[in-house]
Amino acid sequence: MVKLCFCVIIDVEQVQQNLEGGRERYLRPEVPTTASVFINDDETELHQDFEVWLEGLAPEKPYSRYQHNGFEDNADAHLKRTIMGREVVVAVTEGKLDLGPWEQIFYGEFDGKRRKRVLVKIIGE
Repeated sequence: MVKLCFCVIIDVEQVQQNLEGGRERYLRPEVPTTASVFINDDETELHQDFEVWLEGLAPEKPYSRYQHNGFEDNADAHLKRTIMGREVVVAVTEGKLDLGPWEQIFYGEFDGKRRKRVLVKIIGE
């Protein structure tokens, strides 16, 4: 099984310092086509459950299982990204991200063969 990377991508406290002023805004991170951004509780066991679940739905191997695999061998990464999502929108109220007490914004990497970037947009005044 491929080891997936689930890491917190947004430093909530730093974002909140930069968004002070009480204005209503939205934060929207976006990621490349073989990665995902999602919100969930920050629990190691839950991350392990995601790995097992995703690998069961779209196993990396055999590569021949997927029509896409020819030039590249990352069809499973595209499918996992489709399941987990490409972006989230988080409301910002009075300078604070509206997340639950244990929630974080995560980046899920399913391919890892190229250097990638995360684009974070702040929408609003």
